[in-house]
Amino acid sequence: MADTHVLFVEDDDVIREATQLALERDGFVVTAMPDGLAGLEAFRADRPDIALLDVMVPGLDGVSLCRRIRDESTVPVIMLSARADSIDVVLGLEAGADDYVTKPFDGAVLVARIRAVLRRFGHASGPDGSGAATEAAAPAEAVLRFGDLEVDTEGMEVRKGGQPVALTPTEMRLLLEFSNSPGTVLSRDRLLERVWDYGWGGDTRVVDVHVQRLRGKIGQDRIETVRGFGYKLRG
Repeated sequence: MADTHVLFVEDDDVIREATQLALERDGFVVTAMPDGLAGLEAFRADRPDIALLDVMVPGLDGVSLCRRIRDESTVPVIMLSARADSIDVVLGLEAGADDYVTKPFDGAVLVARIRAVLRRFGHASGPDGSGAATEAAAPAEAVLRFGDLEVDTEGMEVRKGGQPVALTPTEMRLLLEFSNSPGTVLSRDRLLERVWDYGWGGDTRVVDVHVQRLRGKIGQDRIETVRGFGYKLRG
């Protein structure tokens, strides 16, 4: 991880400096910025491997910054929020964030979450931040078809009605999990473990928001909610 570049946007001087030191001790290269506009400039200049964005930063708030980053790149984004029950968590996920961590956080927990996200992304993002989901098990058939939806499990491409569908790596991993078991109900806990690499209980809102985002791209009726159990992909 010594070459992993982290963009960290946090307006609290103490938190920013302490977190930067902690991440650097773990071998990360850190660019720390105090506001959203400076963070956007640093992102465009440095093209980091991952971005940590506090929700409440001046100039350009973390949610808006996440949207701007997502417009330009699929680089993984982790939001930092002061309240676990805040609507800001959902807004951040809807803006394109891959995960979130609640403040105050333990440095070791933050590092673990960063590494989990990077494992999911294969730590293979190019200079434009366009990573590919590489760890989800691919089925024997390279191209899977579900109605007008085509999932190329080797080329990591998705088409709907013959038109390409742009997915983030997290969305692609989620779709691969569904595609590997069409018609099978997948619980939120299983998806958290398989897609988000959570070996412990996580917030199922992460799953729900990403499923909704995925539905918006591949069709609202393609993924069915099975109340009390989870979700399944319609064949």
